[in-house]
Amino acid sequence: MKGLRFLQVMVLACIIMIPILIILFLRGFSTNTYSIPVLYENGVEDPYNECSYDNEGQHTIPAFRLWDQDSVLRGRNEMSGKITIVDFFFTSCPSICPVMSKEMERVQDAFRDESLVQIYSISLDPDYDTPEVLSRYAGLYGAKPDRWFFLTGDRSEIYELARCGFVLPAIDGGKNPDDFVHSDKFILVDEEGRIRGYYSGTNREGVDQLILETKVLLHGKR
Repeated sequence: MKGLRFLQVMVLACIIMIPILIILFLRGFSTNTYSIPVLYENGVEDPYNECSYDNEGQHTIPAFRLWDQDSVLRGRNEMSGKITIVDFFFTSCPSICPVMSKEMERVQDAFRDESLVQIYSISLDPDYDTPEVLSRYAGLYGAKPDRWFFLTGDRSEIYELARCGFVLPAIDGGKNPDDFVHSDKFILVDEEGRIRGYYSGTNREGVDQLILETKVLLHGKR
């Protein structure tokens, strides 16, 4: 009789445990994780030896100082502790730059009230793109003074920064806007200066992905 009673208790326990185990099983598979890679953990190749700083080990954005649209020096130091979205452009660009700037305006709108996110748009034509020119251009796209910074400065520093720091192609077009070669990529840089991703600035889906992954990084900072 005791044996039958024990068997009944065990059967009842199994019946109760089955739905609990199912819930735990499904919960384990429903956990959403979104991992954003850290790029260039082993450094950046420099086949032409054009980079003036160490390219071994985890690559981070090197030190730089450029003038913004308000003639204030800004650079790598101001990136620390913040998520920075970067692109390279020039105001007289006849092709992709207006599209990129319009998409970057959308990025700004997505993080308008987020003090931990900022934007650097760096000119590849610094001789023409003075702070005054950049200030007018910033106005065309509704740039917030404390969020979206348009940068200019020494030409050689900017091109080395593009190629070696942000690992992007950049060819100086001189005085002919049609001869400039540069990437349409937006670069996502985390608070430690590490590159986390590249996204097409002329493609709405690519920019949507950038916005999503920026939000993921923000969530990780909180």
